[in-house]
Amino acid sequence: MTILLLGSGGREHALAWKMLQSPLCHQLFVAPGNAGTAPLATNVNLNPLDFQSVKSFVLDHQIDMVVVGPEDPLVQGIYDFFKGDPQISHITVIGPSKVGAQLEGSKEFAKEFLIRHNIPTARYESFIKDTVEQGCEFLTTLSAPYVLKADGLAAGKGVLILNDLAEAQQELRNMLVDAKFGEASSKVVIEEFLDGIELSCFVLTDGKSYKILPTAKDYKRIGEGDTGLNTGGMGAVSPVPFADAVLMEKIENRIVKPTVEGLQKDGIEYKGFIFIGLINVKGEPMVIEYNVRMGDPETEVVMPRIQSDLLELFQAVAKQELEKVTLEIDKRAATTVIVASGGYPEEYEKGKIITGLKEVDGSIVFHAGTKQANDEVVTNGGRVLAVTSYGDNFQEAIKKSYESIQKIHFDRMYFRKDIGQDLV
Repeated sequence: MTILLLGSGGREHALAWKMLQSPLCHQLFVAPGNAGTAPLATNVNLNPLDFQSVKSFVLDHQIDMVVVGPEDPLVQGIYDFFKGDPQISHITVIGPSKVGAQLEGSKEFAKEFLIRHNIPTARYESFIKDTVEQGCEFLTTLSAPYVLKADGLAAGKGVLILNDLAEAQQELRNMLVDAKFGEASSKVVIEEFLDGIELSCFVLTDGKSYKILPTAKDYKRIGEGDTGLNTGGMGAVSPVPFADAVLMEKIENRIVKPTVEGLQKDGIEYKGFIFIGLINVKGEPMVIEYNVRMGDPETEVVMPRIQSDLLELFQAVAKQELEKVTLEIDKRAATTVIVASGGYPEEYEKGKIITGLKEVDGSIVFHAGTKQANDEVVTNGGRVLAVTSYGDNFQEAIKKSYESIQKIHFDRMYFRKDIGQDLV
């Protein structure tokens, strides 16, 4: 098969790394890719949101399958674009339809789906600019902390958790009236706060059957001890030590099955990944959010633990024959630590030369925000590298990742030194 993978982050490097292990992979293009995908595949200067250019490329290069990494092309309807065009409708697209992608594209849509299909989640109300004062009143019916979520996509930054009622009311006005997150916060979902420990459950579905992929736990805050601003994720651990057989059975029966069945009942076409953000509240799993693609940096620990041929799984998804394929999982733990640019998630500089990558052995370095500049690899984003390691347990794996990071250098590099410590 000739494959086009859309995206440029650590998730895409990990997907490329995994797909290239398949004998079914004849050629892989990554658009736009990064300095990590460049030696493995062919990077293409193509904007994943320019669907006409994507169409021209797939026709010119006789692409058999398009794997969509990030959420934006899915929310904007790339699956429907392919399906509705007779010239390219035969090409497999791994990712949900535009309606299915609303599970991530609209927090309100996701909440309505959860309630409709009796899937456990926090109680909520949603508000717009005209009902901002009703929103402020609704906040008084809740106990602190207060959870405000921009309805639309805000690059992982549209969720605020605040302890002070007056501050929460002011932030609600900032989001709705002053468009703090632009169009994404033209509607805001206010949610009851759930107190527990979070984990991520990843599902691959063909719309009828599903496979539950390895669980993972990521670390969103920039500072150690989960302090400071939210980021795209500063590290991840798989499997999640507290996700035992009892909890996993509850997750499957109360959340995964009703989600896939709900998509069928609602007539929503969905062939791709579902990322279910969960919280374990005293042994009871509840849904915080859905994403319609793999998470980042969780992909960098989930993909290394999948022993099955990923392209065989994707082919089965396309044919709706996923129940015929066996999913084999590596028993070892995998951990990843994100090495970020100094200043991230606020302002940071790009173009810093990265050294020591060739000295790393015993870990896999997935590139997130890098690019090739002449003979050098330089920083090109806030999250720069994901250093992934295996171990018999996560403590052993995380130790290896930290040892590997000691060999890597660039100006003002930053990483959290406490990934996984809360699980010990």
